[in-house]
Amino acid sequence: MAQHWQEILPIDRYIVTTNGLLHDYDRKVLTFLYQPLIGSTCFSLYMTLWSEVEENRLWAESSTHHLLMNLLGLNLKEIYEARLKLEGIGLLKTYVKTDDSERSFIYELQPPLSPEKFFLDGMLNIFLYRKIGKNHFARLKRFFSDQAIPKNGDYSEVTRAFQDVFSSATPESLQYLQEASKDLQAKENEQFIGRHEQKGIQIGIDTFDFDLLMIGLNESLVPKKALTPKVKEAISNLAFLYNIDAIQMKNIVLSALNESNEIDIEELRKAARDWYQFVNYDQLPMLIERTQPIAYRVQLEEPKTKEEKLIHYLETTSPLEFLKYLAGGAEPSQSEIQTIEEMMFKQKLLPGVINVLIHYVMEKTNRKLTKAYAGSIASTWARLQIKTVKEAMEVAKKEYKDWEKGKKQSGKTVRQKATRTELIPDWFDEDQPKKSDPLSHSKNEDLEAKKREIEEMLKAFDD
Repeated sequence: MAQHWQEILPIDRYIVTTNGLLHDYDRKVLTFLYQPLIGSTCFSLYMTLWSEVEENRLWAESSTHHLLMNLLGLNLKEIYEARLKLEGIGLLKTYVKTDDSERSFIYELQPPLSPEKFFLDGMLNIFLYRKIGKNHFARLKRFFSDQAIPKNGDYSEVTRAFQDVFSSATPESLQYLQEASKDLQAKENEQFIGRHEQKGIQIGIDTFDFDLLMIGLNESLVPKKALTPKVKEAISNLAFLYNIDAIQMKNIVLSALNESNEIDIEELRKAARDWYQFVNYDQLPMLIERTQPIAYRVQLEEPKTKEEKLIHYLETTSPLEFLKYLAGGAEPSQSEIQTIEEMMFKQKLLPGVINVLIHYVMEKTNRKLTKAYAGSIASTWARLQIKTVKEAMEVAKKEYKDWEKGKKQSGKTVRQKATRTELIPDWFDEDQPKKSDPLSHSKNEDLEAKKREIEEMLKAFDD
C-alpha cells in the first residue's frame, strides 16, 4: 500500500475544476447529508477547493499543495486521506500528470446528489440513518422536503404543449440550421458551462459472485435475463451494504421476483434490509461491518486444520462482530468503534487484517483496545502492505515473540495467559439442540467439543 509521500508532495501543483456548475444549495446538502459520513476534515477540503473556483466558472488557477496545507492547517497526510474519502464517496475525481520529475494534479469536484436521490440512494441513506439516528434523520427529511402540488382536488392542469404554442420550421430555416450546425457546437477541447447530475455510489459488480448466485437461481428456474445490468448493480450494492453472500442473496432475489419473472429492485432492497434487521436485532449497518474481500482470502477451501479454521473465521467475520465476540457478546464502546473505523479508512487495512490486529492488541493490553497503541501498530502494518489474514498472523506472532524476549532480557516476568472464556461465535451454535430433541445430550457434547476446539485455535495463535 503506497504511502502519502509516494503519492503527493507539498511542491506538487494542482488545479481545481468542477464537473458542471455547483450551486449554493449544494452547500446545504454537503453540510447536512454528506458531512456526517465523511467528517469535518473532508468537508473543509471540498469547500476550500470549491472556493478556489470563481463564481459561474469551471476552472481555478494553479496552486501548490503547500498552500493548501497552510489554508486548512493540516499536514499532507491528512489532506491525502481526506482526498481519498472524497473520491470514494463520489465527490471528487483526481487526474495526475508527471513531466520531467514534476507532478501536477487536476481535482475535478463532483456535485453532490440531489436530496431526493440521496434519500432514495439505498446505501448512503442507510449509513446516514445509522450515523445520526431516527429522529435527526426524520428532521433532515423534513428540512429537504416541501409541499407538492396537489394532484387531486380543485386544481386541474391547463399547461399548453409546445406544438400548441409554436409552429413548425419552414424548409428554408432547416437548411440554414444545417449549414450553421458547426457554429452551434462547442469548440474542440471546450465544454458549455452547465450542470451534470451526479450518480449514486456504485459498487463494482465484479466484487460479487454472480456465477454462484446463478447456479442457485437456475435450480429455482429463474431465467438468466432477469439479472439485468440494473439488477446486478443493485445486488452488488446490497451485498456490500448488508454483507450478503451469494447463497443468502438467492433467497432474497427469489422473494423479489414478480409474476412476470422479473426482479423488482425496490422489493429486492426491502427484502435485503428486512433480512439484515432480522439477523441483527433490528439494527442497520455501519461502514465497519465488512468482511475480508474474496480477492484477499487465502482459505477458500473447506478448512481442516485448526489454523485453517481460525483463518477462515477471521476472514468471514467483520471487525465489529469479532470485537463483540472477544468481549463476551457485549456491545463495543463508541471509542472502540471509532478506533476500528480509523484503522479501516485511514490506514486502509482490510477487515480480516484488522481482526488479527484487534486480537493481538487485546492480548497485550489486558483486553483493552487502546486507540493510540492500536493506531501505531496499524500504521506499521499499513507500511508493510499487509493484505491477508495469514500475513497479519505471521507478523503478529513475530512481534509477540520479540516482545516476550525483550521482557525476559529486561528481567521482567512475562505474564501467564489466562484461560479463555470468550463467547463462542453464533455459527458454532447452529446445531444447538432444542429441548424437545431426544438426542440433545449427544449434541450438547458435540457443541462443547466445538467450543473447546475454537479455544484451542485461539490459544495456538497466541503461542
